[in-house]
Formats: sequence, C-alpha cells, structure tokens
Amino acid sequence: MDEIGQTLHKTARKPVHGPAKPTFSELFTPKLVTVWREGYGLEHLRADAIAGLTVAIVALPLSMAIAIASGVTPERGLYTSIIGGFIISAFGGSRFQIGGPAGAFIVLVAATVARVGVDGLLLATMMAGIFLIAIGYLRLGTYIKFIPYPVTVGFTAGIAVIIFSGQIVELFGLKLAGKEPGPLVPKLTAIGEAAGTINLAATFVAVLTIATIAFLKRWRPKWPAMLIAIGLASLAVALFALPAETIGTRFGGIPRSLQWPALPPVSLDRMIDVLPDAIAFALLGAIESLLSAVVADGMTGRRHRSNCELVAQGFANIASALFGGICTTGTIARTATNVRAGAHGPVSGMVHSMILLVLMLVAAPLASYIPLSALAGVLAVVCWNMFEKQAFATLLRASRGDALVLMATFLIVVFRDLTEGIVVGFALGSILFIDRMAKSIAVEADQILVPEDVADRESVYDSRDATDADTVVYRISGAFFFGAASTVGAVLDRIADQRKNFILDCSAVPFFDSTAANVIESAAHKARRAGVRFVISGASPQTRRTLINHGLRRPLVTYAASIRAARAQLEGKRAAQ
Repeated sequence: MDEIGQTLHKTARKPVHGPAKPTFSELFTPKLVTVWREGYGLEHLRADAIAGLTVAIVALPLSMAIAIASGVTPERGLYTSIIGGFIISAFGGSRFQIGGPAGAFIVLVAATVARVGVDGLLLATMMAGIFLIAIGYLRLGTYIKFIPYPVTVGFTAGIAVIIFSGQIVELFGLKLAGKEPGPLVPKLTAIGEAAGTINLAATFVAVLTIATIAFLKRWRPKWPAMLIAIGLASLAVALFALPAETIGTRFGGIPRSLQWPALPPVSLDRMIDVLPDAIAFALLGAIESLLSAVVADGMTGRRHRSNCELVAQGFANIASALFGGICTTGTIARTATNVRAGAHGPVSGMVHSMILLVLMLVAAPLASYIPLSALAGVLAVVCWNMFEKQAFATLLRASRGDALVLMATFLIVVFRDLTEGIVVGFALGSILFIDRMAKSIAVEADQILVPEDVADRESVYDSRDATDADTVVYRISGAFFFGAASTVGAVLDRIADQRKNFILDCSAVPFFDSTAANVIESAAHKARRAGVRFVISGASPQTRRTLINHGLRRPLVTYAASIRAARAQLEGKRAAQ
C-alpha cells in the first residue's frame, strides 16, 4: 500500500527521513526553557513587554465579556486570564500562546452553571484539567490534529452564531418574560416576543461600540480598538446619564484582589454529576488550544509541542478553578494579536497576565461604569471575526463532500450540540476520505511483474537538476488528506529556508482534500513572505482545481506539467530579471 501522504521524497537528493523519535524530556520541555536556552536578552524582554501590554489591553474587556456571557460574574474572567494565562505561557509547548477564557466555551459554561451552579462548574473545570494532563502525558494530543479542516471551520462558525444569539438580549437591552432559553430556536422565539421592550439607550451604546471598533480597525489598526470603544461607551453613559445597565448596577463592580485558592465542594456523587461537563471541557479545550497553536505556527513558521501544550492547559485549568476562574484555553484572536505585536516568546503571555493583575488591583472601581451592551458589542465583533467567511465560502465551492462535512458540522453545532457536531463532522470526513480513496484506485491490464529495460531518454542529462543550490524539489507520494496534513506540514515549514525557488511535485498524489490544500496554502504564504518562488508541478486537473479553489493561484504559486517544465519556468524568470 502507498505511504498515504506520510513521506516526502526529495528528488535528485537523499530521501527525507523522519526525525528520530523524541525523548520524554524533549516532548515536554516548556517553550519558555527553549527560549532561555537560545539566549534571552533585554531586546527580547522589551519586545515581549510591549506585546504583553498590547494583548492585556485586548484581553481586559474580552475576559469580562466572556465571563458575563457564560453566566458568571466578570471578575471570574479576569481570574482565568491572570492565573490560567500565566501558567499556559510559563509551561506550555507554544512560544506565542495566550491563555484565558474563550468564546467557544460560553455555551458549555453557561449550560453547566445553569445545571449545577458555580461550584459544580469549578469542579468540572478541575476535572477537565486532570483529563487534559492525562491526554498530554499519554501523547494523544497528536491525534487531535487529524480533525479535517471543514470540521474546524464549521465548528468555529457554529460557535460564532451561538455566541451572537446569546448577545442579542444585551445588545438591545431586552426584558424577557422568563429565563433566556439555551437552544437557538426557543431563544429566538423568546427574543421575538420581547421585541417591544427594546432599550434605545442600550442599543445606542452597542452600536457606538461596534462602530468605534470597526472605524479604528480600518483607520487606526494599531490602536486598542476594543478598549477605546469600551471607554467611549462608558463615558457616554456616565455623561448623559443613559438608562443602560452596567457592571456596577448588575454585579456591584469587581473586587480589587485575587481570591484565596480554595477547593470547591467535592464528593463522588458530585463528580459523577459533572463528569459529562468535564469531558466536554477537556475535549473542547484540547481542540481550541491546539488550533490556536497551529494558527501561531502558521504566522511565525515555528512548531509547537502539542502534548506539552495540553499538559500546561491541564495545570492551568486546575489552578484557575482553585482561584475561582472558569475554563481556560488557548485563544486564537489574542494569540494572533501577540504575534502581530512582535512577541519573541512565552514571556509576553506572562507579562499579559501580570498587567491584567495590576489593572484589576488599581482600576477595578472603573469597571463598574462599563455598560453591558458595550461588552455585548465587543462579543458581536468577536463573533464576526470568528466566522471565517472566506474559508466557509471556499469550502462550499470546493467539492460536494467538503460542503457536506462543513454544513453538517455547522448545523449540528448550532441546533444540537458542540460535541455531536465534531463527532458527526469527523465521521463524515472519514467516510468521504474512504470514498475518495476508493475512487483513486486505478486498474491497468497487461502489467508484467518485472518491467523491461527501456532505452535512454532522448533528452540530455542536465547536471543542474542535482546541483542547483537555489532550487529545492520535493515530491509528495500517496493520498494527501487530513490524517497526513500535520506530518507533511511539519516538513513544508522547513523546506524553503535557505533557497530561492521551491518546486513541489504532486505527480504521485491521487487526490488532495481541503485540509491538505490549506496546509499547502500556508506553506505558499510563508514562501512568499520569504521571497521564495513556489511552483507546483505534476498536479492533475482535479488536484489543480482543488488547490485553485483554496486560493493557490498566481502570484502566490505557479503550475507546471513536470519538474523539468518547472525548472524551465524558473530559468525563464531568472533570464527576465
């Protein structure tokens, strides 16, 4: 059987062999230690301090907004970012991961609080931490990378819809007749019935917040748009005495200190009761944190250690619960902000947590003036960004199979359950893979067991095929699908570091799925940032259509019929220059 996308063969050179099996110490050494070993100076500390300050400014309103949307008090979101975020950065396997409360958990946390109360939530969070530690030490984090790309896009989009639906009441200041329902359809029905109770002041504050963020993101992208929008909305409510509910009127403000660590009530019956919640927290936390780490890898070209990251996530959740925080995980938006702010390593995440602690100690009284509709506006913007509109549209166009997996995951997450959405999406993705593998088999008649000798080709041997120091050629052999994406992606991240031209030969690939196309697209963007010309050779018409549908077109990449044609294409560009 083919090697099914697991091995890359390098033409005209020695085959690429997999790295030696890492030791336990290598697998679980925190990235903080790695950064210190590389050499850490004042310049690096300055970069991390600036990045940490930038992320803290973003995390301050988000942490409180996510906590309130999750059905708990706002300070618990800050506890989560301070305690959980610090531990994730200090002991995690990613250089740039920023930990804290995540929007993906809002639905699960809110449902858990409604069913078992805050004490039950804290116990479930601690148990989830223990599960995450076990997953990491058992080295199961690697298998989470096998989730197909359409599943992650559909899952994230579904969460965005659910979170936004939960903010409609606060955005318009509505007064529901009873408790807000959890499922989407009953929730929208209740919201429709309460449409006559709209609060114009709250609506104005929400619109002001969203408009300010949108304006600053467009015209002043380096400014802390969310914090400025929250400050402007709070000022408007205070100056004009607008009848909009605030943190102070609903929660009485937030404390100016961390609470002492304490265990929630623990009993066997209680643990059994919250076990399903703990499992859901652990699975979602593992997926969310590793997705965030992969995003950081794609932006920086670095590689995270997934199992080390999960162990750190486990300890962070245990500590967060001890201090009264909620579930903590890697956060994609804050991690991306950290990278764009110029972070060098995990110290930036630790600085982010310490700055949040200082802000809570010093400026806690000011939080009382923050309107709840403004925080809902912040979450509305987060939902808009979470819904990967371009990726969603691309997958709908890519193929019927990818569209089916995407829509099944999305609709089940929105109308049924998060975990069910992932399971069904993964199952459909696996069935789709089996179907594609079956269709990729070709049977040829009259094939002899021992091939005959053939005459030399008429073309003259060109020694540059083996000695061109500016060009590297790699060949992928076998089906390139979601199960092989992490292995191939790890190699592609390193291939063009010292070359000017890169040729990827796909003549031996029966098919690409959307996950594989996404991996190639990330490698192509990295090559472009490095000034490397990227040529894909030997791709079949079907493979080429798949890649083009995912954005792999000129000028990002060019296509050639063969490796020789690709070299000729590159030679033509050199001559033109």
